[in-house]
Amino acid sequence: MANKKRYDITKIPSFIDMHSHFREPGFTYKETIETGIKAARAGGFSGVCTMPNTNPVCDNPKVIREILLKAKKYNFEIYPVAAITKNLDSLELVDFKELKKAGAIAFSNDGLPLLDKDVFLKALKTEELILSHCESEAEEVEWQIELFKKAVDEGYSPRLHFCHISKKESIDLIRKAKAKGLKLTAETAPHYFTFTKDDIDKTGRFKMNPPLGYESDRKAVMDALIDNTIDVIATDHAPHSNEEKLLPYSDAPNGITGLETAFSLAFELLGLEKTLEKMAYNPRRILGINNKKMIKAALDEEWIVVPSQFKTKCKISPYRGMKLKGIIINE
Repeated sequence: MANKKRYDITKIPSFIDMHSHFREPGFTYKETIETGIKAARAGGFSGVCTMPNTNPVCDNPKVIREILLKAKKYNFEIYPVAAITKNLDSLELVDFKELKKAGAIAFSNDGLPLLDKDVFLKALKTEELILSHCESEAEEVEWQIELFKKAVDEGYSPRLHFCHISKKESIDLIRKAKAKGLKLTAETAPHYFTFTKDDIDKTGRFKMNPPLGYESDRKAVMDALIDNTIDVIATDHAPHSNEEKLLPYSDAPNGITGLETAFSLAFELLGLEKTLEKMAYNPRRILGINNKKMIKAALDEEWIVVPSQFKTKCKISPYRGMKLKGIIINE
C-alpha cells in the first residue's frame, strides 16, 4: 500500500490473522505461501493461522513441517492449523499430540465442517483449541455450544472458537452462552460488517460461505464486536484464480481476499483501540502466542482499493474502488 510519500507515522502492534488460506500445498495457482506472506505483510500482519484444507490435507506432521520450513525462509510466522479428522472426512480423529508437537497451533475441518456430534465431542475433550467452521451457521453453533457445555460438565476444559460468524441468530446464541459463563470465543470477518446480500452482483466477487446476510445481520455483527460477544476480526482470506472469481455467481467458488484491506475496514468501524483488541491482542491471547512485532501505520491517510496492486495472486475484490483510511507502511 505504501509509496514514497512522507506520512505521520504511528507504531502499533502487528496483527495476527486467525483464519487464512495460503492454498499451499496443492492449489498454488490460487495462492502460495510466498504470495500469501507478501499479502499478509502488506496488510500489517506478522502472523497467520493457515487452514488445513490443502492437498494433501494438513493432517500429518510432514505437511506441517513443510509449511513451517517455507515460512522460515521468508522470516514470517505461520501458525499451521491441522485437520481435526484424517483427510477432513469427519470419521477418525487425527493424532492431536503428534501434530501439536510438529507445530500445529489449533485444529479445524475448515471447508468440510465436522458434523458428527460424537467425534466433535471427542475433539473438544482433547482440550486443544478447536476452530469450528460452521456453514449451517446457527444450527451448528447451537449444538456445538451444547457439546461444549457437556464437556465442561464432565470435568474437561474444552477450547472452542467459532470461525467467521455472520448471522444475528448465531450471535444471540454465543452471547447467551458467554453470559452463562461458558469460556468460548468467536470471530467475524470484515465482509460481514461491510456488505449485505443486497451488494451481491452477477459474478463471484461477493460469494463466500457463510454467505452475506441481511442488514439486521450486519448490524448484529457490528454490535457484537462492540460488546465483545465477538472477540476477533479475522480475514478468512480465501483467494482463487481471477478467472474463477469472475464466473457467474452460481458457478464461482466461495471465498474472497482479505489480508490487505482488513485493518482499514476495522479501523473505520471501531477506531484504533478496539481494532487492536480484535486483530492483535485477542488473537495472541486465544492462540497463546508471544508475537511482539510492531508495525508502522499512517492512520490519517486515505487510500483507494485497487485490487490489481494487491500482493495476493487474486486481484478480484468486492472492495474495489472503496476509499479507506489507515495505510500500513512497509519499508
